[in-house]
Amino acid sequence: MNDYDRFVLDGRPVHFERGQSILEAALASGAYIPNLCHHPEFKPHGSCKLCTVKVNGRFGSACTIKAMPGQEVASDTPELNGIRRVLLQMLFVEGNHFCPGCERSGNCNLQALAYDLEMLTPHYQHFFPARELDASHPDVMLDFNRCIMCELCVRASRDFDGKNVFALAGRGTASHVVVNCPSGKLGDTDFALSDKAASVCPVGAILHKRVGFAVPIGERRYDLAPISAQVPTQQAEEA
Repeated sequence: MNDYDRFVLDGRPVHFERGQSILEAALASGAYIPNLCHHPEFKPHGSCKLCTVKVNGRFGSACTIKAMPGQEVASDTPELNGIRRVLLQMLFVEGNHFCPGCERSGNCNLQALAYDLEMLTPHYQHFFPARELDASHPDVMLDFNRCIMCELCVRASRDFDGKNVFALAGRGTASHVVVNCPSGKLGDTDFALSDKAASVCPVGAILHKRVGFAVPIGERRYDLAPISAQVPTQQAEEA
């Protein structure tokens, strides 16, 4: 690797390997760019838009734009962080995210990003959608009220587990994740706790049973340090 294989992120040079996206190179270098739908083992998806940056003055998703020599990339700016706060506010009101009563509080990427980006209020009117809870599986509970449509579970089950347990249904504002079987119940599938799909949800939509409060709130991952300060840990755990 030489000086030719680098771009500038917020005034800091970032070296990259050929084929890496801006997001991959930034995270590998220890520079955090907010994201929710990214996973280092999955193909870029670009659905959450939290990783939106400006590349040579133009907006784009850092997870889908390949790193190129000489790029001038802006990420940590008042403008971009303001856009991210709006996206987070929309995610919070579109579903039912009541952090104080959630088992994932302190371990939730959505909550951690809201703290990190200083989202003080939801701003918009809550939708309060009526979505099901599925406790039919012996080891996992599904709470689609908390789903943010990142499709990480869909991609993991399809591309890694080879099971296609989850799928996307509906169109537009009616889009939602479903269990891909006639009954629509997770307990009627071959889903297992050891599946990749069981551990990729960034929020509280896929919950492991009997472990919810084993680690007390206040001692959890993002209680100890903000998400932006845990880039190496985040990469290792997502892989």
